[in-house]
Amino acid sequence: MAGNKILIVDSDAASRNFIDAALKKGGHQVLQVASGKEGLIFAWRDRPELIIIDPTLSDLKGEDLAIRLRQDVRTAHTPLIALSSDPQASRARSCTESGFNEYLVKTPQAIPALIEAVDRLLGSQAVDQKAGGLLIAFLSAKGGTGTSSLCANIAANIVTNKPEAQVVVVDLVLPIGSIADIVGYQGDQNLVTVADMPSSAITPKFFQNNLTEIANWNFHLLAGSPDPENGNLLKVGSISDIISSLKAAYDYILIDLGRSLSRISLPLIEHADLIALIVSTDVSTISLTKTVWRYLQSKGMEAHTVYAILNRAVGLEGLTKAEAEKIIGLQIRSSVPHLGGNFTLANNQHVPFSQKFPKDTTAIVFKELAQEMADLARRQRTG
Repeated sequence: MAGNKILIVDSDAASRNFIDAALKKGGHQVLQVASGKEGLIFAWRDRPELIIIDPTLSDLKGEDLAIRLRQDVRTAHTPLIALSSDPQASRARSCTESGFNEYLVKTPQAIPALIEAVDRLLGSQAVDQKAGGLLIAFLSAKGGTGTSSLCANIAANIVTNKPEAQVVVVDLVLPIGSIADIVGYQGDQNLVTVADMPSSAITPKFFQNNLTEIANWNFHLLAGSPDPENGNLLKVGSISDIISSLKAAYDYILIDLGRSLSRISLPLIEHADLIALIVSTDVSTISLTKTVWRYLQSKGMEAHTVYAILNRAVGLEGLTKAEAEKIIGLQIRSSVPHLGGNFTLANNQHVPFSQKFPKDTTAIVFKELAQEMADLARRQRTG
């Protein structure tokens, strides 16, 4: 992993120089600053691949520095290592909850542990984003558009179309997940509990051996937060490890982001092979979708990576497909017909729509939609 740019933020010059020398032996480029404010400037200007911070800074609390780095798109996904002179467990917990990937204490043995953490975290960053399973991100501009239902039903149909494929659904809707209620999952394992594990334990093998395959749906599920309190405890720094390991373990990874555009979701959207943007027919949602699409464009998203779906299943009234396209400025690639109460009935009974109503026209729509999205994600991957 030689040649990566690493930023050290530490008020102790001797400590900075010692770390600097150790990193340069590995061929890394090293930047040094003595304060948190300088750290922000260097991080956002020079874009290091990894940042090492002693959180006991004099001008800015390390936790606040991490939060600010995570809130900015330029550093939202940058690995952060706390190399701290504070050995207290409460400080370690506070730092990891604020967004640090690792917390190490300054001891005579710290440098070998630091080098190992640097190599591991840069290794996960250096993994080709176009390797491993295909990543499809589902999002909407407004709640109530049926994003979670479509995510679950399309995943189930991918399994039907491609029975040899391994498919996982990840519920990243915060602060409360929504997929578990749709598919009838009642287990204790979820995104928050997995993120709380040591990074060394979040491996492809762990997911292959421990994620539940949901009956009737036939995909594996990493459920979302069960309640707001747990959602607020999510260790954001572990999300990268989770997604990297899932990509190594599964052929298709479908992530339900709901209406979230945040420091957590944006890096996943940027690295997705396909973005499923769910739109309903009401003017308010379409107007908000226009705003979301413009924002995604400002972050470098291109139209060919977005698969917009007009979901009439949640309501018959509203604008037409052509009217919605004109307002949003984006092609709507598919429409889900109005289903009356059938969609809700299938969800309430925790079964895929195509299984509950196999002769309904929409069952065919879902099958074709899943096939087209899977194929398009593959084409995007291969160019």
